Amino acid sequence: MKTEFYIASRLFWGGSQKKSTGLMVSISVFGIALSLAVMMIAVAVTNGFKNEISNKAIGFAADIQITNLDSQYSLYNMSPITAEQPFLDELRHIPEVRHIQPYCIKPGILESAGEIQGIVLKGIGKDFEWDFFRDNLVEGEVFQIVDSLVSDKIVLSRHIANLLQLKLGAPVVIHFVQEPMRKRRFTVSGIYETGLMEFDKLFAIVDMSNIQRLNNWEKNQISGYEIFVHHFDRLEATTDAVFNVAGFQLSEDGSSLNIQHIRELYSQLFDWLSLQDTTVFIVLLLMALVAGFNMISGLLIIILERTSTIGILKALGAGNGFIRKIFLHESLFFIGKGLLWGNIIALTLCWLQWQFGIVSLDQESYFLNKVPVHLSLADVILINIGTTLAILLMLLVPSSIISRISPDTSIKYR
Repeated sequence: MKTEFYIASRLFWGGSQKKSTGLMVSISVFGIALSLAVMMIAVAVTNGFKNEISNKAIGFAADIQITNLDSQYSLYNMSPITAEQPFLDELRHIPEVRHIQPYCIKPGILESAGEIQGIVLKGIGKDFEWDFFRDNLVEGEVFQIVDSLVSDKIVLSRHIANLLQLKLGAPVVIHFVQEPMRKRRFTVSGIYETGLMEFDKLFAIVDMSNIQRLNNWEKNQISGYEIFVHHFDRLEATTDAVFNVAGFQLSEDGSSLNIQHIRELYSQLFDWLSLQDTTVFIVLLLMALVAGFNMISGLLIIILERTSTIGILKALGAGNGFIRKIFLHESLFFIGKGLLWGNIIALTLCWLQWQFGIVSLDQESYFLNKVPVHLSLADVILINIGTTLAILLMLLVPSSIISRISPDTSIKYR
């Protein structure tokens, strides 16, 4: 054990402090704990918002979409592609690809109780992954697709159901603007609510066979494929891998394919989420400065109280650098104490919010009904290390006051 560290530990654990000094140092430690707690909660809430809203957008549109290149300027009026694509098996062997499913899209006008509402029908097949909609169902149930039958069931949002006064089992008529005008009758099977109003007020789920018939498509014609990935943070790389497999393929009619990920499809939403990182950075910077200034005041108080000790050490031949390290090591003990309490406070509050949803939100304004929290082990470690380094760097300048203390006067100081 280094001598500086040994002396610092003895001063921290065994040294007596005046009540006034101990109170001021305790306030500095509390300031560090509070600053760290604010930083961790800010990161947890921001990550929670980004994850929840991203997951909702992905639940509607998947991570990656493969469509006809002619459809890249319209999300809802798409030219068809062939369902039997030669690259599907190769796509499934990409390690990051979790699931692939076909879909069809068609806009229409929903009519019920004398009211009308624009809507986008998303047609699905029997391999559709229902997990997202099951988790967000508030009434009813999802429907199953059978090859030999065309289902007339529809799953729509609570927003649309309330707007048109629809209940479970109610019939709805959807009109389609085309030549000739057509309409289809569906029965409400389930009602979902995600809180992401941009999607809730737009999408309803039906059997894709209905859309294929309305568009006069063959059974092997679809709007595109949706691809779900294992890790969203590798979305760009996975999209590149998908493009390398499918991007240069040509359909039988000579058309090529368009491959886009969710960030490109809904860039405004994800740009807004990215802005939250700037806010968090400002909070982290301010809280680190607050913690640093708190510890600076604590260090100065410790040095003033230990003036006689500094004089004795200098009289024994200790240099300014040696003594400086002692007090920086002692400060590190106080920083560690503050970080410990800060972690306890932050993790406890995050757990309570995650478990019980104590702080609620207006879902129409924030897309969520409670404040979400998500804090990974890496976040906790990086925040603690970053805070410690920032405070220690800020302490280098005030610790230089030690060089101005002379042995002959300091030994007399009490």
